[in-house]
Amino acid sequence: CEFEDSAVAADPESYLQQLLMVAQEAGDFCTAVGECGLDYDRLQFCPRETQLKYFQRQLADLAIPLQKPLFLHCRTSDAAKDLLKILTEARSELPSCPGVVHSFDGNIEDAHSFIQLGFFIGINGCSLKTAENLEMVKQLPEDSILLETDAPWCGIKASHAGHGYIQTTWDEVKKPEKWEEGKCIKDRCEPCQMRQVLEVVSGSRGVSPEALAEAVHRNN
Repeated sequence: CEFEDSAVAADPESYLQQLLMVAQEAGDFCTAVGECGLDYDRLQFCPRETQLKYFQRQLADLAIPLQKPLFLHCRTSDAAKDLLKILTEARSELPSCPGVVHSFDGNIEDAHSFIQLGFFIGINGCSLKTAENLEMVKQLPEDSILLETDAPWCGIKASHAGHGYIQTTWDEVKKPEKWEEGKCIKDRCEPCQMRQVLEVVSGSRGVSPEALAEAVHRNN
């Protein structure tokens, strides 16, 4: 957790002020605040109380003053409950388009709650691992879906429930030092694999990749 770093922990206000200044100087090149949020799957790296404290500071000291959308991380249903409570309380101070909950792997009820607050739901390979994940994706409103890869993480593996929908593949090499132009590296997600995310999401929803691509492009 960056806020438990010894230098940051000694003066978190100064650290947040520096981040705000960097974002302000970047102007339109700063398009969102994040990745930030809550991850209760990895409490061994950062306690819940620390995550809650500084997520609220990131909202108050960065997202709200900058009026930039949030790029949110949410892991576990308990984290979703806490996020929703905090975001609901802050909603009137956030931009009209408040952001996206990326790499979403929660249930449809939590997805709908985020959507009601104005957030998009970001889908990548980590969102498509189980049959339950695919059922959630199938039920998402079309106008609330964004697609992503989260490269170099979150590739769609053969063990994932959605793997059977994949139509597009690339030649692979096993090790980075063996890389050749036009080939992927085994077990490393690449930006080109956005096509596979599109194929799995469209396949699970029973629509063509082209139709879904047009809808998602409108959401951007």
